[in-house]
Formats: sequence, C-alpha cells, structure tokens
Amino acid sequence: MGGGGHGGGTTYKGYTIPHNKRWHTVAGKGLCAVMWFWVFYRAKQDGAVLLGMRHPWDGHDDHSHGHGHDHEGSSSTSSAH
Repeated sequence: MGGGGHGGGTTYKGYTIPHNKRWHTVAGKGLCAVMWFWVFYRAKQDGAVLLGMRHPWDGHDDHSHGHGHDHEGSSSTSSAH
C-alpha cells in the first residue's frame, strides 16, 4: 500500500503508524502554546463579557481619553509661568 518503508513506524494489527518528525512535534507544541496564550489573554480581556458578568459597553464612562480637560489645564498653567 502507499508510502513504502520510509522512516519506519510502529505496526499494530497490520496497520503501520508512522513516527513523527522532530520538527512536526516542536512546531505542534509551539503552536499549541501560542493558542493557549491567546485564549488566556482574550479571557483576561473579555472574560466578564463572555460569562455575562458585564455588558461590552460597561466601564467606558469617560470617552475623552485625556483629550479635553488636559489641554485646558495645561494652557492655563503654561500662561502662569
């Protein structure tokens, strides 16, 4: 059947399971780690929304993000100098 005897493998009940190459194992573990880091990062960021503990629009009461009152305060302090 297909493939031949390249790389060997483990035979069980007439079916030969090929051995993984080292780079397949390392790449698989690396991508698995990236996936779990991403899952935990997103859970930290959006976990409460996902679990229904808050709405996505909660917690954003101040929409200025430092663009309004800071400029007025800095101009008044700079004119005093």
